[in-house]
Amino acid sequence: MDSDLLPVLDRIASALERLSPPPPTLAGLDAADAFVWHPAQGRLTPVGHVAHVDIDLLRGVATQRRLVLENTLHFARGLPANNAMLWGARGMGKSSLVKAAHAQANLLDGRPAPAGRGRLVLIEIQREDLSTLPDLLALLRNSSRRFIVFCDDLSFESEDADYKALKSVLDGGISGRPANVLFYATSNRRHLMPRDMIDNERSTAINPSEAVEEKVSLSDRFGLWIGFHNCAQDVFLDMVRAYAAARALPIADAELAQRANAWSVTRGGRSGRVAYQFIEDLTAELAPAQ
Repeated sequence: MDSDLLPVLDRIASALERLSPPPPTLAGLDAADAFVWHPAQGRLTPVGHVAHVDIDLLRGVATQRRLVLENTLHFARGLPANNAMLWGARGMGKSSLVKAAHAQANLLDGRPAPAGRGRLVLIEIQREDLSTLPDLLALLRNSSRRFIVFCDDLSFESEDADYKALKSVLDGGISGRPANVLFYATSNRRHLMPRDMIDNERSTAINPSEAVEEKVSLSDRFGLWIGFHNCAQDVFLDMVRAYAAARALPIADAELAQRANAWSVTRGGRSGRVAYQFIEDLTAELAPAQ
């Protein structure tokens, strides 16, 4: 090789090293009880405060709340637990329940544990970063802490191969899922993909049933598969009353119900999210004049 090329190649190699992300590190993992995974930087960014609703305010989902909370507390205590998929109607508290269960697991004598001292760490991963799950799990495997890796609003589109990375994690892969990690996800779709994608796979395949099995069965790999459904008017009003009572809003029950129903009509439906948005607006309206 021409000796004149060596300095040029050295400079190129140095430039590529500067552009490449640093290797993942566990430094600072005791700084918080929640993190966001940034694979491009190979790091976990601490979240000082997780915005969550008190679990007792999540109404209309009593069975779902019990299942998620029991599973989460079992895991936090070092007992066997399942990966969980929360699917169904929008705004019915799927992601709120995950965050509320995390907060419950980290109570110490009825109070939130000091930052970094909780029994359970919540790590948020974005849908588009699922292919980096093996890197994240390798990073967490040797930690003494316990982790729930959480992906909100999970779904897959046509020609999307990221589901294979998730499937490998749920199945355990060759190295097995770390004993100190669970995976929680929420989705508006029962099978994590649009119906037309499933139908297309079935219509164009030589063996239709086998063609869609791999993708449709992904949701079956979650040990807990919990459905959330649209709420009736009485459940919606129960949500509203619970929020109003928690904030001690000065309003008669009849007026509260009437206004809540009118608000839900303007939003085109009833859900926990609509109830919370109504209470936010009402709280501001009833606040003492400054």
